[in-house]
Amino acid sequence: MSTETATKAPGGLRTGVQKFGTFLSGMIMPNIAAFIAWGLLTALFIPTGWLGVEGPIEALRWSGSEGLAAIVDPTIFYLLPLLIAFTGGNMVYGHRGGVVGAVATMGVIVGAAGTIMFIGAMIAGPGAAWLLKMVEKLWDGKIRPGFEMLVNNFSAGFVGFFAGLAAYFWLAPLVKGLTDVLGKAVGWLVDTGLIPLASVIVEPAKVLFLNNAINHGVFTPIGGEQSTAIGHSLLYLVEANPGPGAGLLLALTVFGVGAARATAPGAFIIQFLGGIHEIYFPYVLAKPILLIALIAGGASGVATNLIFNSGLVAPASPGSIFAVLIQTAPGSHLGVILSVVISAAVTFVVSMLFLLASRKRDLAADAAGEDRLAAAVAQTEKNKGKASSVLGGLAGAGTATATKIQNVIFACDAGMGSSAMGAGVLRKKVQQAGITGISVTNKAIANLDGSADLVITQAQLTDRAKMKEPDAIHVSVGGFMNAPEYDEVVEMLLAQQNGSAGAAPGSDPAQAAPVTDPAPAAPAAALAAEAPEVLARQNVRIHEGTATRDEALKEAAGILEAAGAVTGDYFEAMKAREETVSTFMGNGLAIPHGTDAAKDAVLGSALAVIRYDGGVEWGDGDVATFVVGIAGKGDAHLEILQSVAIQFGDDDTVARLRAAETTGELYTLLKGGMA
Repeated sequence: MSTETATKAPGGLRTGVQKFGTFLSGMIMPNIAAFIAWGLLTALFIPTGWLGVEGPIEALRWSGSEGLAAIVDPTIFYLLPLLIAFTGGNMVYGHRGGVVGAVATMGVIVGAAGTIMFIGAMIAGPGAAWLLKMVEKLWDGKIRPGFEMLVNNFSAGFVGFFAGLAAYFWLAPLVKGLTDVLGKAVGWLVDTGLIPLASVIVEPAKVLFLNNAINHGVFTPIGGEQSTAIGHSLLYLVEANPGPGAGLLLALTVFGVGAARATAPGAFIIQFLGGIHEIYFPYVLAKPILLIALIAGGASGVATNLIFNSGLVAPASPGSIFAVLIQTAPGSHLGVILSVVISAAVTFVVSMLFLLASRKRDLAADAAGEDRLAAAVAQTEKNKGKASSVLGGLAGAGTATATKIQNVIFACDAGMGSSAMGAGVLRKKVQQAGITGISVTNKAIANLDGSADLVITQAQLTDRAKMKEPDAIHVSVGGFMNAPEYDEVVEMLLAQQNGSAGAAPGSDPAQAAPVTDPAPAAPAAALAAEAPEVLARQNVRIHEGTATRDEALKEAAGILEAAGAVTGDYFEAMKAREETVSTFMGNGLAIPHGTDAAKDAVLGSALAVIRYDGGVEWGDGDVATFVVGIAGKGDAHLEILQSVAIQFGDDDTVARLRAAETTGELYTLLKGGMA
């Protein structure tokens, strides 16, 4: 298993453009499935589509396609911009920011009727969310308990209302004008045959991770306009064409030397079939002259699509040959396939000339032990701003790349229950193993921000976590109490600390910067002393019999509501959480709590501890004896939860908790375990 670590990106204009492009990409990429669905609808059902009444194959024509074609325009004019806006707003200010961003975007959609508002959505979505965030800062922490939901809902409603009006009257005309200018500029390049020159900018920008600003800021919106008008756009293939990268890697496979030649075949499979283009970037950085080959190949591919009037119906993401073929417009297959083949062939030939011209020097450098590829991998990860899993096998011939895990994050849906307990269990194991320099924390999946080196989640949530942290290592566990995966993680961290992994590519481990230990967590007992209401004696109960899961949830929610920690809506939020992911932790423990969307129903922090001696059927054959209901406002409850997790990870301690005869004795044992 390879490890990856975040590295600090250099400052300056390049980093600013990269961050801007990454933000745009963050709004588009999570919604690519919707783009694909729209592309399929367009390819099949518009009049000139495969099943359309004017389709290219008479035997496939179907009159019923006229009705289904009516889905195409609302999808691209309304659904896709609203999804982009919601995603952008959610990135800025959570779910409520996404809602307000979508409301504001309706203003720009209607105000610029007839224009595809991807650019408007990218502005209105995050912009309205940021405005809501700034407005609510004015009274943050000043609202009386019980009025938070009222204030939050009305503040978001008013901000959405006024942002929608502003978008309709002011933003829509501006964005429509900008879209028209960009469209005319791109149209002029197409009409004059100069569009292949875009490769002069796009290919170097890809290697420097600057392409997202161009691709998602210009090509995707204008490509959508063209695809709606004529059924396809060649702009979708200016950046996504896998041909140039494939030609480069094939040339290195045949004419390269050393590590580059040894690793190029595997990189070709990842790039051409998997669509992960960044795999070839280090080869270019190791020999920058090859950029000329990429530009020549990219321009050839664009020119081919221009000549054949071919293109895709929607973005191909990732840039795999499979994604390209699926999104190819009816009647465009010949031109698209030729654009990939010709661009690969041109890149191959030009790369071959450069590689043969420098072969003697390259062989001499390889014989002298100079590993340019390893240094290029490091530079690629520096350009990206963090390490990349797909580059793990390129640094040296079979040598592992820079792999240091420092930031381990447990993630769950709400970030306040199971993840906090799991973090406590693993933190103790890491400390017992004598491992230093490792931060083990917990977060809600929605709050993952790209800083994690290793993410641990319940199996049902791993796919969501991968979308937020695509470059981190992901470990799935069944339960957070005694998961065997913990020991595997500890062994990996021990190997890293002992020097068998973790060195940066091309770096001297002896000169690596020392890793400081994270600040020790405050003792749970001290925290409990500061906030005794979090685990109050009256919140601990014992029942001799059994109960259903919903009965246990209702009792826990009732205790929390009586403690003033939640509103009456919290019970339904608890039930909704169980429908998504079970809160059963193992060792007879369940920790029910609400979803992240129910945070407005949480007024304070409290725990409810209920022991059911007859057990509670929690689902999937799991039986809970202890039900620990959670409400968390801030972090007051987290250290206590982590101490509870450590207690329930020890069989002897669990036996003593089961044997407690009174609620007072059970409360004392729980509090004693927090010391």
